[in-house]
Amino acid sequence: MTTDKARFITLEGGEGAGKTTLARRLTEALAAAGRPVLRTREPGGAPGAEALRALMLHGTVNWDPVAEAMLMFAARREHLAKTIRPALEAGIWVVCDRFADSTLAYQCYGHGLDAAVWRKLADVALDGFAPDATLVLDLPPEAGMARALTRGLPDRFERLGAAFHARVHEGFRAIAVAEPHRCTLLDAAQPPEAVFAAASVALHSRLGLAL
Repeated sequence: MTTDKARFITLEGGEGAGKTTLARRLTEALAAAGRPVLRTREPGGAPGAEALRALMLHGTVNWDPVAEAMLMFAARREHLAKTIRPALEAGIWVVCDRFADSTLAYQCYGHGLDAAVWRKLADVALDGFAPDATLVLDLPPEAGMARALTRGLPDRFERLGAAFHARVHEGFRAIAVAEPHRCTLLDAAQPPEAVFAAASVALHSRLGLAL
């Protein structure tokens, strides 16, 4: 078993971009390489955060953007405090499907929330904590929604219109461009094997991780 420092890897992107598939592949590869690993998701990943997930994804409330962002960061704080930090401190790598970038993309770019609100909430909830590496899965929103709608009944975000998802897509691209030291933009229109291969190259470059 390797003894290098555990790292926090996040996967970002719009609906249907393939984050869950890639998270599963990365988790399997890390385990096969001898690294203890935890796969998790947002919103969710801890009991309180999962309760908020149900409220935000499957509830019927049309949330004010500030209130929605506050709920997202409340769930994220629980996730960080109860799951992510304890795992990293125990030497367990963490692969997370969505993190703070999703709130910036969905609530700020998508709903028009002032990014200053996002920064204030991030300062309080995360206290400077950030991913070691972020893989942004880039897929045209119409293709992503076509994939997402094959999974069953759409959640509250999936029911939002094409213009909203186009803004979210541009938001993720802007985040990747703004933080090249942390983010790698991956072409998610490729087959899953090619996406995994590109992700492996990116993680080797950024973290020295061989998968």
